[in-house]
Amino acid sequence: MTTQDRSPLLTLKFLAPFTVSWLVLVGLSGFPVSQLSEYISFSLLGILGAIFANSTGAGGGVIFIPMFNHLAFSEIQSVATSFAIQCFGMTAGALTWYHHYHKEKRDLVLWQGFKRIILIATLASIAGLWSIYGTGIGSPASLHQSFGWFSLILGLFIVTTVYLVKPKRESSKIQHFDYVAIVAIGYLGGAITAWLSVGVGEVLAIYLILRRFDVTMAVAAAVVVSAFTVWSAIWQHTLISFNVYWQVVLFAGPGAIIGGILAKSLVTYLSARKLKLLFASWLIAIGLTEVF
Repeated sequence: MTTQDRSPLLTLKFLAPFTVSWLVLVGLSGFPVSQLSEYISFSLLGILGAIFANSTGAGGGVIFIPMFNHLAFSEIQSVATSFAIQCFGMTAGALTWYHHYHKEKRDLVLWQGFKRIILIATLASIAGLWSIYGTGIGSPASLHQSFGWFSLILGLFIVTTVYLVKPKRESSKIQHFDYVAIVAIGYLGGAITAWLSVGVGEVLAIYLILRRFDVTMAVAAAVVVSAFTVWSAIWQHTLISFNVYWQVVLFAGPGAIIGGILAKSLVTYLSARKLKLLFASWLIAIGLTEVF
């Protein structure tokens, strides 16, 4: 990693005060020392979830929700805690990706629609998410079933496109129908995210890749949109209802920041095909586990 490409979040100026602040927070929280070993593993969960999320465009919930189901969290507690952790990881990833865009990609033709895609998808996603919260419309199925089918269908769809869609020259121009599609994807994805804590990033990234946009740009845009979406959602779970499992967030959140920073490096070493297959494999595995 060159000096020019290095994210400012990787510098000692950030990591040192962040680590000290976290240690102070743990100390002031009165967290029992006897339980530290029990919860420290959530730091690894945060790292893995954020690396996966910020290298594929998917929300970290694709890692967190199955784990929380395994730990017998309630559905609303799983979603709320997933949102809280993603506020750490997706923000770190979004800042890292934006820094990468600003330093290296801003003048590239293949990235010319980056900001417009983010703006349109973000506004539509927040509208879709708060349409669900405002009307109180519940998920059509349990979190366990909804998340499983969503993951399985999405994973199979990605694999199908990898092997059936023939490679063509990458696109750089956003067509009129793309704007319509991005608005629809953003709104629907935001609604799904309200129920599952994931959705908009996955669907947006897949659409952009299928439309032959640069795969790295697609991932970066999906990460930034996901970051804005989870921040717009967290207020529902902190100010309106109180279902965040803060003991988990205290350890998984900082780990997610580390994972969010490191994720971009993974993308630069993987081809578009490998990236999509990695993403799809995880989704299919999770889907099969949750559904069956």
